[in-house]
Amino acid sequence: MGILSEFREFAIKGNMIDMAIGIIMGAAFGTVITSLVSDIIMPPIGQMLGGVDFSSIAIPLGGVDAKGVPNQIGIGKFLNNVISFLVVAWAVFMLVKAVNKAKSMVAKQQAAAPPPAPPRSEVLLEEIRNALVKR
Repeated sequence: MGILSEFREFAIKGNMIDMAIGIIMGAAFGTVITSLVSDIIMPPIGQMLGGVDFSSIAIPLGGVDAKGVPNQIGIGKFLNNVISFLVVAWAVFMLVKAVNKAKSMVAKQQAAAPPPAPPRSEVLLEEIRNALVKR
């Protein structure tokens, strides 16, 4: 099997399409979470701490880069990204927890269900076998 035919088989599989949809949805989710943290969560926290804008907190290193931007360590932006990560991690944790709970509920329902009755022909064959064993 050639490499192109293997790739075609891989790309056409349903798992590949599901993965692509997941990546696209994850990217969109990431932008929503970034906005949530930087536009909704951090401003009230900064206000409570005396009007601090976290995205502008930085440690100057001195000098400027080639574009004329001062060299600095962006602690505030890093803090925003850490909080964004924690929100995303929490959301994914809750999603996985819900999926696992749903799977366990389905497994319990399947385990609690009585096995289906054997077909009539199988019952008749067992009766014939039992009758022959008694003779």
